[in-house]
Amino acid sequence: MKYLRCVFSLAVCLSVHLAPARADLIARIHDSGFALAHDTYNGMGAASDGRIYYVLSSESYEVGAQMFCYDPATDKIEHVGDITEACGEKDTKTIVQGKSHVTFMERDGKLYFSTHVGYYSIVDGMEKIGIPPEGWKPYPGGHFLAYNMATKKFEDLAKAPRGEGILTTTMDAQRGRLYGLTWPSGRFLRYDLTTRGLKDFGPVSREGENGKGEQYRTLCRSFVVDPHDGSVYYTVGDGEIFRYRYDRDAIELVVGDDMRKDYFGLYDPTSAGHMAYNWRQTVWYEPEKAIYGVHGNSGYLFRFDPRVPEVQIVDRITSLPSKRSGMFDQFSYGYLGFALGPDGKTLYYLTGGPIYIDGKRLAGKAKTAMGESKGLENLHLITYDIPARKYTDHGPIFYEDGRRPYYVNSIAVGKDGTVYTLARVTDSKPPKSDLISIRN
Repeated sequence: MKYLRCVFSLAVCLSVHLAPARADLIARIHDSGFALAHDTYNGMGAASDGRIYYVLSSESYEVGAQMFCYDPATDKIEHVGDITEACGEKDTKTIVQGKSHVTFMERDGKLYFSTHVGYYSIVDGMEKIGIPPEGWKPYPGGHFLAYNMATKKFEDLAKAPRGEGILTTTMDAQRGRLYGLTWPSGRFLRYDLTTRGLKDFGPVSREGENGKGEQYRTLCRSFVVDPHDGSVYYTVGDGEIFRYRYDRDAIELVVGDDMRKDYFGLYDPTSAGHMAYNWRQTVWYEPEKAIYGVHGNSGYLFRFDPRVPEVQIVDRITSLPSKRSGMFDQFSYGYLGFALGPDGKTLYYLTGGPIYIDGKRLAGKAKTAMGESKGLENLHLITYDIPARKYTDHGPIFYEDGRRPYYVNSIAVGKDGTVYTLARVTDSKPPKSDLISIRN
């Protein structure tokens, strides 16, 4: 065991490497070779071929996100492609496709996902689509893409309207439909793989993150499909749950329950810097024909039965140190690293945990208007066995040299239970992100 035996000021603590008090889990860094890799949200998935596919984001206006594939069997990484080139926008002098903000989905040997902007301008402390430099054209809009794992070729399916990125995507694999939510205004999109038709339902959450005052709403980052009837569920910042109905090709409010629970906290949905009453990440759990999800800011696991409808609080699945402190964690929006494991019954969650020095909690900044970490924290792996109702905190995660992974908002679980995520792996300026793996 390693013990921390020195005391630092807050400013120093946020910039130096702190040795772990107890390294329960050790993360291995996999070098993908992309020097510009920046913080990534979702952007990965475990495929049926046993490989881990992932996109490393870029903040550059001229060098876009890159897609890679890691094969655990050979312990090798393959560069799959440039996302901007896959969208047919190479050498067009438009702002590049900077990231994929969604979990990969699979159907008939193809991976489906969408692209998003990575180059921003900061206006009033908030991220907006980047203003193009001289000689460059505006961001053209995010794309729905397919990647054939056998032929290793991309297919450009459709582009989001009005030059917006695609923030959220899910797939109804049975019916051959993709659904997306654009950023920043929050337009609901439907794409049909058979007809190749794209339908824009318009804004579904006021003016989304492009609005001001009463028209501002943080957008939902997770759609979930009921495979039995093709319904798509999502939330808005006020706490209402909405349903896209496949049988009517229309969106309706779910009447009977919502996400406004006292346990989640109290929020002003017109203010930035939190997810308000939106759920953060969700999965469909077939044995109960229900949705399990996590409310980001509070870290509460909930169960939503769409047939009642009813939202039930299940457990708080933050780390044990967070439970004991009773405090929220440091990432302003909560954590996207939440997935159902390969056994079909175990939830995996990568979340934060407070750091204590001489018994005092290391604090971060009190407020932010963006989705960002407000301070340094420990990364913990949590599992939750749904049938057994068993919560387990497997402890904090560290690199072999004692540094902490941070800015973690993605997850993929391999067939053997190895957990993969995309995290900052250097403290250079700017910091570099890459694939890491955690054996539990």
